[in-house]
Amino acid sequence: MLVNLKTILADTREKHYAVGLFNCVTLEMTKGILAAAEELRSPVIIGPAESLLPGASLAEYAGMMLGMARRASVPVALHFDHGFTPELVEEAIRLGFSSVMYDCSMLPFEENVRRTREMAAKAHAAGCSLEAEIGHVGSNGSAEEAVARTVGTQLSDALRFAEESGCDALAVAIGTAHGVYKEKPRLELELLASIAGACRTPLVLHGSSGLSDDDFRACIAHGISKINIFTHNNLAAARAAHARFDETTGAFELMPFITEAVKRETMRHMLVFGSDGRA
Repeated sequence: MLVNLKTILADTREKHYAVGLFNCVTLEMTKGILAAAEELRSPVIIGPAESLLPGASLAEYAGMMLGMARRASVPVALHFDHGFTPELVEEAIRLGFSSVMYDCSMLPFEENVRRTREMAAKAHAAGCSLEAEIGHVGSNGSAEEAVARTVGTQLSDALRFAEESGCDALAVAIGTAHGVYKEKPRLELELLASIAGACRTPLVLHGSSGLSDDDFRACIAHGISKINIFTHNNLAAARAAHARFDETTGAFELMPFITEAVKRETMRHMLVFGSDGRA
């Protein structure tokens, strides 16, 4: 069943678990993620990010994923992740995405608040939830300095932003980064606990692929409600295709192996996040 992000995260803080956003870009990945959610009776969040749109358009993703989300027997939010371009975020809302992230985290604080508040009003009018980011979660391996650089979230900024922006979920920068880690990240768990203690808005962890199970559990214990995963599942899909490919293997024959690999990887994370049995 299709639900929005606010609904899917409603009791996560109180019951001490997190729901995974598993970015997906193919039919096989989407099927694997939803199969994992149904087998474990876990709520789940799926969808592409703006950086993944070269693979397909928003309309093409919506055409495939909306029907699959609605037919699922567990709560599913269809989320447009890291939307930097306002026109694309508005398109996702029009297409029926039940959640969008409007990422203005590289802009000055006041501009981030203003733009987020305006987009949140448009999203809410359509029954769609909106996620935003304060501070900036950087990207491992990015050639663009503004994207690569992490700017830690400040407690006072997080509280004020949550109060003024109208967002339904708030991504915070506590030491993680997008992509493949070259060294173990240093998580600022005391800062996270302080933000969670002062801010009732559900908090989101980006740049999560590569964290240990203990890291995930610690982040959830200190206030994280939503955890984003892409790199792990993306690599699992590629490895499954590589392991089964030879010169006589077609794409169709590879599909079930990719789906199963993504399902297994997703289930592993859901069990760590504690979302199993919550649907």
